[in-house]
Amino acid sequence: MPEMTFRVQWPDGHEQSCYSPSLVMHDYLTVGEEYSVADFLRRSRAALTEASERVRAKFGMYCTSAAEQLHELEKVASAHTPTSLVRVLDMHPATVSEGTR
Repeated sequence: MPEMTFRVQWPDGHEQSCYSPSLVMHDYLTVGEEYSVADFLRRSRAALTEASERVRAKFGMYCTSAAEQLHELEKVASAHTPTSLVRVLDMHPATVSEGTR
């Protein structure tokens, strides 16, 4: 299963490197876009849950790394107002080929 990393910048300027066990993040976030903290969390929660479900379907267990990443994002987000903006700085791999998600 292809995995990926993505990097975001929080409203206070702090940058965070993040992990997903699936390329599904490309379906929810776009490099260079800004999302409100609330929307970013909603999108990240949906994407990481879907990624973990894909791991479960393939390997018979949920991805604890996806759950840990979501927990870390929620923890950092709690220090910011829901309407402040998070910017997606980059994603690796940068593109997705159909059938590789």
